[in-house]
Amino acid sequence: MFKGSNILITGGTGSFGQKFIATLLSHHQPRRVIVYSRDELKQYEMQQNFPQEQMRFFIGDVRDAERLRHATRDVDLIVHAAALKQVPAAEYNPGECIKTNVGGAENVIAAAIANGVKKVVALSTDKAASPINLYGATKLVADKLFVAANNTVGRQNTRFSVVRYGNVAGSRGSVIPLFRKLITEGATELPITDRRMTRFWITLQQGVDFVIKAFQRMHGGEVFVPKIPSARICDLAAAMAPGLPLKIIGIRPGEKLHELMITRDDSQLTLEFDDHYVITPSIRFVLNENYALNGLGESGKPAAEGFKYASDNNPVFLSVPEICALGKQTS
Repeated sequence: MFKGSNILITGGTGSFGQKFIATLLSHHQPRRVIVYSRDELKQYEMQQNFPQEQMRFFIGDVRDAERLRHATRDVDLIVHAAALKQVPAAEYNPGECIKTNVGGAENVIAAAIANGVKKVVALSTDKAASPINLYGATKLVADKLFVAANNTVGRQNTRFSVVRYGNVAGSRGSVIPLFRKLITEGATELPITDRRMTRFWITLQQGVDFVIKAFQRMHGGEVFVPKIPSARICDLAAAMAPGLPLKIIGIRPGEKLHELMITRDDSQLTLEFDDHYVITPSIRFVLNENYALNGLGESGKPAAEGFKYASDNNPVFLSVPEICALGKQTS
């Protein structure tokens, strides 16, 4: 699917984009890889790390519909990773978050349809499930836009799906780099929001591999959710700095005690596969696809009634030694 294809990544200079592109170039032989983002410095720095002839760099914002349509000409596949993601920043700047996360999603959809892109996978977040903050709310709206877009393509074969997963270990803004920085600087305590807090955890490479699989599995309209472990914030701190005291600083604006990836209300729409779940569309589709059998020939079964997938009821929790091993992968 990726060999000989033209692939565009919005927000491609971010942690995910760089790892995704490195994986593509190493294993999948794309014809052209287009980085679409608004930060010229990050693009310049990225060009030094990716000098391959397949690479193209477009300065542009997903808010700019015309520029996005131009960038997606002759593109086969799109990964939509661009977003304003910082929860507190979104709470204080709601209009800007909406323009990028919702308006930008609409522009990606319109550009993909206008240029006959074959497949689009949009990156979502666990915060989009029963959101309590603006970031999560905008990503839920974006998820709905990408799912519904499959009904607006007409006779074209453009298909849209969503990937939703939890915290990425080691990505910018995650707690692991923060703790590592504080420890390096000789901190005498580590700040945590609440001792009870839990989070889903996935490595950057696992996230990239799951997105690649989503392109191969998708019919269009699915929300793909990987089965990944949870971790307790206290265990994370103990793994990174054994014996270092903890300072409770309280939950930040818009933050949850535990994260949720599939709500009970979505259980009736959820299919369980060996290593992931699929939330099927709640609206009727002209596609009329059999979501229980995916593009890789894997079969799923309906989730139990009332099922929910939350970081505190997850059957798999990382132990302190496992968190230590995870930290080594992200150092």
